[in-house]
Parts: sequence; structure tokens; C-alpha cells
Amino acid sequence: MATAHIEAKKGDIAKTVLMPGDPLRAKMIAEKYLVNYRLVNSVRNILAYTGTYKGKEVTVFASGMGIPSVGIYSYELFHFYDVENIIRIGTCGANKEDVKLLDVILAESAYSLSTFAQVFDGTEDKVMPASGELNQKIEQSALMNHIPLKKGMIITSDVFNVYVDMVEYMKKYPADLETLASEMEAFGLFFMAQKLNKKASCLLTVVDSPYDEREVSSQDRQNSLDTMIKIALDSI
Repeated sequence: MATAHIEAKKGDIAKTVLMPGDPLRAKMIAEKYLVNYRLVNSVRNILAYTGTYKGKEVTVFASGMGIPSVGIYSYELFHFYDVENIIRIGTCGANKEDVKLLDVILAESAYSLSTFAQVFDGTEDKVMPASGELNQKIEQSALMNHIPLKKGMIITSDVFNVYVDMVEYMKKYPADLETLASEMEAFGLFFMAQKLNKKASCLLTVVDSPYDEREVSSQDRQNSLDTMIKIALDSI
């Protein structure tokens, strides 16, 4: 069993997948949190590892950047490898002043101007929901770990918002659109889960904000990412 992008055999991938964007973050998570992990994919250096966390089998599988990339990997994992749940873990930029650096966000839905869904099968919807069932488990995990979550809609953009004028950037969206943050993958993941009758969620750490010029230290950033990763893993 293999696809054009995944070399794993059927059975090498767990039913639940943790999906960071960065392949090296996938490697770090496997080394730091999983027991008896093994490399199950390295095609195009999109690294994936399967192991156990607190006795539960889990795969950590990188998505790469952007909707097209996460669309490929989520489709193949859901469709060919019988994956049931994918939890994206990533970083984002704040869209609101009360969303602070290093806050952890649980996306309830993702809004996108991308044509990905339309090109895929004619879907015109601009909003894709996360799995309520998965989100509830993630909320329970956060509560157990005494970690506050901000919940709401996010924007999935084809543009890295740090590189653009945020005032002009937000003018592209409806004036009454209330979103917490911007990132680049969740809409594609949620869309694919909906199409294939699977479940997907997205946890994000805020690492930049147009309302705060401070730079997050590498140590603070890693600590916050570890917090988010632990929420996701404990939800499994």
C-alpha cells in the first residue's frame, strides 16, 4: 500500500493523526512524546512517525504549508489509510487585539477565500466547521491540564499575513466577520474531513500579532508549543 506521496504500508498509520506543518516538528514530537516510535514516511521529506502515547497508538504526520499540501495528505490519509481523526497543531497570527501572544486557540471553524473547495468539487462554502466531537475532547484535555483556550472562527489564508498590510488584508473579508487569528491550512483539512465523513480539529499557538511588536523568545515559543501538543495528545 502506497500513494504518490506516502510510502507507508496499510496499518502503519494510526486511526488518529497529529498533524504539524513542519516535518522537523513532527520528528521532535515523536522523539519527545512517543514510545517505540518508528518512521513511516519520508517521501519528499514529509516526515511521519507512529508510536504510542500513554498506551494509545498515534501517528504524527507533517502536512507541509498551505491548503494544497494539507489537502493532499489529509485526503490520502483519510481515503487510503482509513484514518478517522486528524488534529492539526500549528502557529497563527492574531486578528484581534484581545488575542495575545502565546494564547492557544481551538478553531471552531475556518473561513477562506481560497478556491480549493470550488475546484475540488464545486463547493462554494467559505466556512468549514471543525469536528464538534473532537473539539469537545480537546476542551476536556485543556481543562484537565488547566490550560485556557480561546475558541472561535479563524481565517485560512493563501498569504502569509506577516508579509502584508493587515489593514488592507482584512478589507478583503466581510466587515462583520469575527475571527480570532489567521493561518494557512485548517480550511483545507476541515473540508476534506467533511467530504470523506471523517473528523478534524485545529489547535493553534499565537506567535505574532499586529497589536504587539514584541518578539517571542525561542524558549517561550517552544514552551507554548509544548503546551498545545500536550493538549492534543491527551485528548487522544
